[in-house]
Amino acid sequence: MARYFDVHPVDPQPRAVAQVVAMLRDDALIAYPTDSGYALGCRVGSPDGAERIRTIRALGEKHHFTLVCAEFAQLGELVHLDNAAFRAIKSATPGPYTFILPATKEVPRRLAHPKKKTVGVRIPEFPLVRVLLRELGEPLLSSTLLLPGQEEPMTDGWTVKEELDHVVDAVLDAGECGTRPTTVVDWSEGYPEVVRVGAGDTARFE
Repeated sequence: MARYFDVHPVDPQPRAVAQVVAMLRDDALIAYPTDSGYALGCRVGSPDGAERIRTIRALGEKHHFTLVCAEFAQLGELVHLDNAAFRAIKSATPGPYTFILPATKEVPRRLAHPKKKTVGVRIPEFPLVRVLLRELGEPLLSSTLLLPGQEEPMTDGWTVKEELDHVVDAVLDAGECGTRPTTVVDWSEGYPEVVRVGAGDTARFE
């Protein structure tokens, strides 16, 4: 049964954050709210976290996982950025965007796209997530909580708890969260290509 944490969206209780971080360091899989709906998250080094996410979402090997970062410097350790990408992405973050970029050697091979060697990265605006990431001190391996057959990510914490009680280890509930998924921009070929229109304004990448 998943532990349920009712946390303040802007100023989350330090004790609750510390408990969730301790669970993550012990390779837990959590469901947490973001500025674009709920997501599933675990440590990048979790031995079975990625496979658990694939199972819950019925995903294939070519799914682009997202590495959710606290700040731009952290993102720069995980993906290769040329000058144009650096400037454009830095100006758009934090925000409701996911960027697909070539992965560095810091990213485990099993998490990158098997052929393209790319990975998604993002820096969210949601205060709870930023506090959680700073306390954890490393990115979260993440994927939008979009169950098979659903067209929109889940947005209600208690519904998430009821739906996933036996397949995740913790559910964080911070009240209202975003309802639109991120805008996805593929920059893996050296130029921006919007591959999914979501909450982020696409004009700057067109």
